[in-house]
Amino acid sequence: MRHIGDAERRARLGRRQHLAARAKVDDVTTLAGDLVGLHGTDPATVFLSVAARLTKPATTVAALEDALYERRTLVRTLCMRRTMFVVPLDLVPVVQAACTDSLAVTERRKLVALIESHGIAEDGAGWLRRAESETVAALDGREEGRTGAELSKAVPELREQLLLGQGKKWEGLVGLSTRVLFLLSTEQRIVRGRPKGRWTSTQYRWVSMDEWLPDGLPRMAAPEARAALLDRWLAAFGPATEMDIRWWTGWAATYARAALATIGAVEVALDDGPGWVRPGDQDPVRRPAPWVALLPALDPTTMGWQGRAWYLGPHGPRLFDRSGNAGPTVWVDGRIVGGWAQRPDGEVVHQLLEDVGREAAGAVDRAAADLTAWFGGTWIKPRFGTPLQRELEARC
Repeated sequence: MRHIGDAERRARLGRRQHLAARAKVDDVTTLAGDLVGLHGTDPATVFLSVAARLTKPATTVAALEDALYERRTLVRTLCMRRTMFVVPLDLVPVVQAACTDSLAVTERRKLVALIESHGIAEDGAGWLRRAESETVAALDGREEGRTGAELSKAVPELREQLLLGQGKKWEGLVGLSTRVLFLLSTEQRIVRGRPKGRWTSTQYRWVSMDEWLPDGLPRMAAPEARAALLDRWLAAFGPATEMDIRWWTGWAATYARAALATIGAVEVALDDGPGWVRPGDQDPVRRPAPWVALLPALDPTTMGWQGRAWYLGPHGPRLFDRSGNAGPTVWVDGRIVGGWAQRPDGEVVHQLLEDVGREAAGAVDRAAADLTAWFGGTWIKPRFGTPLQRELEARC
């Protein structure tokens, strides 16, 4: 059995995650495909993740906006782990059948039960179908779409509210608009279009899928899609353990094992136990030239595996929040060695959590200065705060 140690895993990470200098790319759609999607929960993450990997990072915003809103070769969609990703158009049917279809079924059942239990309608399923039809109709013919607030004014059903968490600390009213739009998007009937504001905005306009992609999307069988998704993921993230696969996809063990068997994945020995690679992917990978990177919160590489000791070391408690969300990180040669934050004027400040040597430390300083220049005075705040990020912000 081939042994792939932590050092070789870090070499693969640098090359295949487009972080080593010679591994960078020019096309944002290709990049998103190679990473099997860009983590999109925080809008700024998408742009920062791309900027860290493009050969010409200054073009990031314009290139991404063109791919997302003009050429529409990239699409925002909920998929793995019920998380927002930006994926290439050809990957949408794959993640839809592999992950999102089952999520949509579960969420529809939950929402129908809530509608009935809150007395909104005795026939929750019928009421929901009508609300959905009226919502999609309110978007017909609107190329620029409407925000959630605008849709609530146009569709009375969306103004209904649910009281959730009654008697608990997190008790509160939740508008049905959020749940209905979520469900429609998981079924690919509507899509998030241009944001209302700049690239950092969290408020999107909703557009009907018929308007956004008139040619529609093909359908796939779930087993076929799961195998295709795993094959693409192992190309970028392999070797990986079964738990890594299950965590990243959100699959049950039976789905993960069936997909591994379908693609003929090969078992290898990792430093911390058994792992898997694609067929033919057992040859040694040469270590790239020294590299550094400043990656944003929730970057797809930082969030790529459940088992992170081989690239994170002991730094998790300071760089991740209690829910497992990663903050901004500093990388040296495939390892996370620190974190970064911004001053209100946009300047990037960082802290190393271990000695990386004078040369690497100098390269990190230069990368921080380059990122400050890239921001051009724009200030962002990651959605999920981490201990080191808060420490750095408190010093600013």
